[in-house]
Amino acid sequence: MTEMKIRTITGKAIAIVGDDIDTDRIIPARFLKEITFANLGKFPFFDERFDDDMNNKDHPFNHEDRQGSRLLFVNKNFGCGSSREHAPQALRRWGIHAIVGESFAEIFASNCITLGIPAVTASASDMREVQNKCQAQSNIQWTVDLGTGKLSCEDASVDVHMREHHKNTLMEGLWDSTALLLDNMDKVENLYNSLPYTGGYNR
Repeated sequence: MTEMKIRTITGKAIAIVGDDIDTDRIIPARFLKEITFANLGKFPFFDERFDDDMNNKDHPFNHEDRQGSRLLFVNKNFGCGSSREHAPQALRRWGIHAIVGESFAEIFASNCITLGIPAVTASASDMREVQNKCQAQSNIQWTVDLGTGKLSCEDASVDVHMREHHKNTLMEGLWDSTALLLDNMDKVENLYNSLPYTGGYNR
């Protein structure tokens, strides 16, 4: 289970400025018909990234120097609106591994945790500082460290926070419930076989 433990995330960052960015902006509703989540990485902020003729608009997710970014810097109440899990799925499949913001909609933050995406908060003034720095320099390597509660780069550091339960879930590698079940199938089988009404377990 060691490989599931998440303590630090390092990489380039991308900044999306604005409060109350809802899940319909993150991934428009028409893309929810996808049978699996596999292709959702194509669609984050789709209507803000492309015009009706599929020409690129000036959006950070379209900028060449932001491709490969692993951290996303946002502002207040990010992920509000519909509780659709497709929103963090789309961001994760685009390449985002951690999100730093002033605040998050509660269900969005919880959905992030189930995908192994830390959604950590920082003060409004700190977010303005790191967003400005991120926008000015695309090649900065940032690190979110859940253990120390810091977002840092070579010449800057700010405090970040998240619920203790969420932090422990990530750091102890307990966020992927399916993987936990598969890693503990012997215990699952033993419990199932011990129940008087199951009739035994067959693989």
